[in-house]
Order: sequence, then C-alpha cells, then structure tokens
Amino acid sequence: MALAPKLRRLSLPCTLMFSVTALSQMALIPTPREANAVRAIPLSQGVSIVCSACNADDTFVVNELTRQLRESNIVVTASGSAHITLLRYGSDAGKQALSVAHVAWSPEMQDEGYAIVPDASGVSVVGATSAGVFYGAMTAKQLIAGSGNAATLQTASIRDWPAMKYRGLHDDLSRGPVPTLAFQKELIRKLASYKVNVYSPYFENTMQYRSEPLAAPPGGSITPEQARELVAYAAQYHITVIPEQEAFGHLHYMLNQEMYAPLAETPHGHVLAPGQLGSVELTKRMYTELAAEYPSPLLHIGADETVELGKGQTKAAVDSRGLGPVYLDYLQKTVAALKPLNRRFLFWGDIAMKEPALLKTLPPDFKQQTIAVGWEYNPHTSFAPWIKPYTDAGMECWVAPGVNNWSRVWPNFNNALPNIQQFTAQGQAAGCTGQLNTLWEDDGEALFNNNWYALLFGAQAAWHKGESSIPQFQDSFAQVFHGDASGKVNEAQKELMAAHAVLKNGFKTSDASDLLFWIDPWSADGQIYAPKIRPYLHELRMHAEQAIVLVEQARNSATLREQDALDAMELGARRMDLIGLKFQLTDEMATTYDNAYRLQNAKDKDSRTEVSRDLNDINAVNGKLQDLRNQYSLMRDLYEAAWLKSNRPYFLRNNLARYDYTLNTWLSRIDKVRSAQRQWDRTQTIPPASEIGLPAPPAPGAPQ
Repeated sequence: MALAPKLRRLSLPCTLMFSVTALSQMALIPTPREANAVRAIPLSQGVSIVCSACNADDTFVVNELTRQLRESNIVVTASGSAHITLLRYGSDAGKQALSVAHVAWSPEMQDEGYAIVPDASGVSVVGATSAGVFYGAMTAKQLIAGSGNAATLQTASIRDWPAMKYRGLHDDLSRGPVPTLAFQKELIRKLASYKVNVYSPYFENTMQYRSEPLAAPPGGSITPEQARELVAYAAQYHITVIPEQEAFGHLHYMLNQEMYAPLAETPHGHVLAPGQLGSVELTKRMYTELAAEYPSPLLHIGADETVELGKGQTKAAVDSRGLGPVYLDYLQKTVAALKPLNRRFLFWGDIAMKEPALLKTLPPDFKQQTIAVGWEYNPHTSFAPWIKPYTDAGMECWVAPGVNNWSRVWPNFNNALPNIQQFTAQGQAAGCTGQLNTLWEDDGEALFNNNWYALLFGAQAAWHKGESSIPQFQDSFAQVFHGDASGKVNEAQKELMAAHAVLKNGFKTSDASDLLFWIDPWSADGQIYAPKIRPYLHELRMHAEQAIVLVEQARNSATLREQDALDAMELGARRMDLIGLKFQLTDEMATTYDNAYRLQNAKDKDSRTEVSRDLNDINAVNGKLQDLRNQYSLMRDLYEAAWLKSNRPYFLRNNLARYDYTLNTWLSRIDKVRSAQRQWDRTQTIPPASEIGLPAPPAPGAPQ
C-alpha cells in the first residue's frame, strides 16, 4: 500500500501518515493498529481454511470467508498451498500461536479485537469473541491478492482493535430509493467486511405500522416481516440495526394525510405540534411497533431540522419561552413517553447544540436515556461546535459526517473525505463513542452504488484511532474493494474528484449537481449558468472522460470485483461529461444559427450553401440536437438499469419522467429546427433564433 503522491488538480487537507512502514506492502481497510508484513506465499494450489474446534459462530465465519474468497476467484481447498486458521483466544492453540509469534494480547482487544500471527505455511487468526474472529478473518481475506492460481497470501503479524464502539451507516429510505431486501442483505455483508457494526435505516413514512395504515406508500415501504428478517441476518454479521423513525420534524408525508392534520405545526407541513396530545401518542404507537421489530438496545428518534417550530400552533409558546426550551421540553416528553420500551434514544444534535446552557440543566435521567448525534457534512478545521455542547453537558455523543451524495450526479468526495476524516478524529478525541456516516437522497435520484468510496473511508475512520490518512486510503481502495492492482480505478476516482473541483472553481457553492445535469441551457436560467461554467467545460469533460477510460482499462486488464459499483461510476462520469457537452453544443448551435441568419439574404451560391450546411450541423442525422437527444436517451437506459440493481421500482417513474421530459424537449426542438429548414427550402428565409428558442451566441472571445 504505497503512500499516494499529492493529489493532482485539487488539494485536500494534510493528513497524518500511518507510522508502520511495513504496511506499505499491504492494502488493508481499515488500517490495523499494528501490522508488519512477513512474507508472501504463492497460492498455486489455493488456500485452506482451518477451524478444528469451531463453535456455530466460528463455523459461520469459515463459511463466509470461503464464500467471499471464491467470489474473488480464490481457490479454497483442504490441501491448499497455505492456510488461514481460526483460533479462539484462551484456547491452548490460540495461546500457543500468540506465544510462538511473540504477539501480546491486551485487554482492549477483548471485545472486537483480533491478532493475526504468521507461521511457515500461513496465518492464524486469534479472537476472543465471535466478532473478533470474524473481523480478523475479514482482514486475512484482504491479505490475499490476485486470483486463481496466481494469487498470493501476504503473511503478517497484526494486532488490531477499534477506536470507536459504534461504527455505523445511516441510510435514507424515505426520499425516493427504497432498497430491495436482497440488496440490504448484500449491503450488510459488505459493511461487515469493513468492520461496520451499525446499520441505521431512516424512516419518515416508509416503515409499515399496523396502527398507521395511511402512512406507508404501496410498494415503497418496509414490512414488519422484512424488518425482522434483516435484523436476524445482520446479527450474524455483528451488525445491529438501529432504525430511525422521525418523531418531531421531517414528517411531511404523514402530515399530508387529513387524519394527521391536527398534529401539524403548520398546515401540510413537516413538524409535529408539541402542544397536541396526539403528537406524543402517534410517536408512542409507532415506536411500540418499531421496538417489536428491531430489538436493538438503541433507537433513533430524529428530531432534526424542526424549522417550522413556533411558526404555527406553538407560536405563542415559542414567543414567550423561546425556541430552545420548547424544543427540549418536547424532546424530554417524547423520551419519557417511550421509557417503557427500555431503550436508549439517539437524537440529532443540530437544534439542541444551540442551547449549551440548557443542555447542562437537563435531568440526569434524560441524559442517561439519550445519545446526541452531532451532524455536519462539510470540512472544517474544528468540529467543536457540533461536539462540545454535549460533552460539556456530560452527555454521550456520536458524530455524523456525510457522503455528500445528495442531489449530485456523483458524490463530491472532495467534501466527504476530509469531512469524515476530521469530524471522526475530533469526535474520538472528545470521547464520542460512535460515528454514523450518512447517506441522504434529497431529490430522490441518488444511486447507492455511487457511495462505496466514502463508505469505506467512513469505516476506516471509525475503526482507526486518530486521523486517518486520505492519500493512503486512496491508494488502497481499488485493490481492496475491486481487486484492481493496476491503480487505474483509484486514478478514476481522483479524476471525478477533480471534475467536481473544476465546477467548484466556477460556481464557488456548486459542483456536479443534478441541477446542472437537468438545467436547460436554452432557458433563461441556463443562460445565467452558461457564462459561469463556460471557461471550465473542456477541463470538466476531460476529467470525466479520462475516468471512463481508466475504468475500462482496469476492467480489460483483470477480472474485477463489484462490477455494479464500476457501472455506477461510469454512469456518474458520463453524466458529468454530458453537463459539459450540452453547454458546449448550445454555444455552438447558437453561433451557427446566428451565422446562418446573417447569411440568409446573401445572393451568392456559397453563402446559401453555408446556410444549409449550418442548419444541417444543428439538425440532421448527426446534428447537435440529435447528439443531445441520443445522450439523454442513453443516460435514461443506464440509469434505469443501475436503479433496479439495488432498489424496488417504487419512485423510479419520477426520475425516468425527468429523462422523458428532457428527451421530449430536445425532440420538440428538432421539430422546430426542421420546420426552419423546410422554410429555408421554400422561401430561402429562416426565422429569428428567438422564435425557435435558441439563446444568443456567446460574445466574441468568450471561451467555448
């Protein structure tokens, strides 16, 4: 795992490099606490997995490790060239393996830690618990590089244990995409492979409650039976499913129903009115069912972004007492009402953090029952404002960085990686016990398979003590996740980060957003954006296209894993490329039509031929309008295929309708220009560009 050179084309915050230089020979995610490479063993005859005194949990690990290795085209056989042996700390064999290798076992390794010790013919994984054995086996899997009879096992001496007790993913299931149960199980397996131990699905109205039959949309919700199945499945992988059901704000879909209208702070709004007795009763009914399906000792009540509080039914109370007291009183009332469930409750920290003095006065019972989750999704030098109000108040806290996937054609990892790095490291230093890396869908277009880069870095940051190295991760990702030893997929990720950075240079507050992908460059809004983006179109497209080339080169050089994620990456790059192309083509069409309009009154044959040629350049078999029609049609097909790899059909129609609408827009323009071409054939005149809808051409000298 050679340390990366400084990232080209954009700068990221300085990072601390891992001190064990022997790790330069190994690509491992998360990075172990202590590791030293020993020697590589060729696996010409495959690898043996040995567990002579297995209990049921260890047998599960054997089967899972075997499955994952075979999926990676590694031969697993009883007579392999090398062995991976699973041992329990405390057994005679475990003690002997540690002793022979001079590897010490320390108390902090007891719950989830493990050791890997080498010998002449392989490695032994030693763990005190089933979780420790599982995590050690997942690291051992990463010690195998290559495939088939060309694979090798890098033996190593490793001691490892987590920095944070809770290492989680928060998954938005309420703003469009709702995954299939099969994909959720796949997600569980992958998260566990990188030592994530919490999965938190987010519900506004997409969990089915028998007491609230109006709430959940048909085809777009999780049934109690599916919830129970997922919980049992995740438990095998040492993942606790901690659901979040919003219990204060973000309840717009429910409050749209007339039956719930009296509970809304404002008509058809988003926030429950604290003064209504039915608000707490609704929460109690939902959480009684939620607790029955999800036996986790923790549940998440949300309570973030209550922006309408005090704007409607509780205006008088907020005016007289203040927003903070009203908010915290209702939070306490909610937690008190749920006390019979015998759970602890996570809540988002964005509102309460503004009341540090009030936090200190909260009753001890409330503090013991709750965990504050500070969230912030941008890089900062200091995250103290999101952490310190809770640590000062003596409250347990988690940190919630973000993947920066929302409302973007591809996640902005320039924001995500340093945000995850710094927020998690500072949370650890302040004593926060967990990290909840967050995915949000916002406009409903995001694809889950876009996110693995930041999800793995989140796993790295939560497990690793202190500040995780971004360059080191960037050099390891593709080999670990995709089995790409060429480094080309790593470079492709950097190209897409550079493409985001290029757009940020032009817009300052924007990047490769869905807005830029959908905005009509012929519209008034599009023409406001055009001069801002125009200087960066070439560079944007070069980065996007180079990413596509690199991914394809990597695919052609080896059989890679996680092909769905590579498909999603290519789609993200193609959508970025189309952002640039459509603005380029609009400028070219506007300039070409303007030239034709000026030449239409010329009498010479060459000028008239040029008019015909200009019109054909805009609208013909290979016309620029056809280029845009073809590209959006292709993106529609690729997007639909990518969506259905992980999600139910629910909500897909909303997104495909955007493609269809855009396609119809360009088809309509094809017809308008075709009409102008027929007019030229009949009368040797063409209408003004404004009648067709074409914008004015860019000013002379403007970059194109």
